[in-house]
Amino acid sequence: MNIQRRKKPDALVAATLSLGDAALRAAYVASIVRGWEVTVLAQALDEVCERAEQAETAARETLLSIVDALNTAGMDEVVQRLREEAEGRSLLALERLIRHPARMGRDAAAAIDTITQKNVLADGRGRPLTLGERKSLARRPDRDTMQRLVADPHPDVIHRVLSNPRVLEDDVVRMAARRPGRSDVLAEIARSTRWVHRPRVRMALVLNPATPAEIAVRIAGLLLRPELEMVARSPHVPAAVRALCMEHLERRPPVERPGDRGVH
Repeated sequence: MNIQRRKKPDALVAATLSLGDAALRAAYVASIVRGWEVTVLAQALDEVCERAEQAETAARETLLSIVDALNTAGMDEVVQRLREEAEGRSLLALERLIRHPARMGRDAAAAIDTITQKNVLADGRGRPLTLGERKSLARRPDRDTMQRLVADPHPDVIHRVLSNPRVLEDDVVRMAARRPGRSDVLAEIARSTRWVHRPRVRMALVLNPATPAEIAVRIAGLLLRPELEMVARSPHVPAAVRALCMEHLERRPPVERPGDRGVH
């Protein structure tokens, strides 16, 4: 690889990892994604993805922030331009990260919306609380209120729940694993840098068939070999996501096991 081609991905990795906070890293990468010319950006992201697939530590850590940035609300147009660039220039590692499997059908989404309305919290007289009331409750510090709100069907309520210091990882895993799930709520969990970096939360999202396919695809690029194998075997995961996990498995470096000799 020539020096000029390495400069952009090296600069992206170095600048991202110089920031100590996950939210700051995601915001920085999001600014790069919006600011760089698409051909330059696509080439740099592809290189980082290739290195991450080969388990390069710095690249894998940067890939976390890239996924966080691409999962940010309002990125759809940029991601689509990157997708076209990756497909047109055969940037295969980037293509795997931003592949767009078929979306869940409208009928299925409507069914989920109907089912989950029963999870709206009610007051002592049985009156369903308004969205504003539930958002206000989500800021309260008591565990009892949090446990009652983790099943709320509205992403704005979930956004506030996820940032409440009383929420535990077990709560978020249950939210991410809930069936039937709401795609907008699951997307909100995926956007939380506080939680989506937790392996159990990531796995719950990828294994949930209601997680938006494009988000599941991006998170799949972060999974380790045993996690990829688990997702690839799950009959509940969309076939396109399972197939992608098999592609990632083929590109992961071999795992050295006790008793192995030499270099494979």
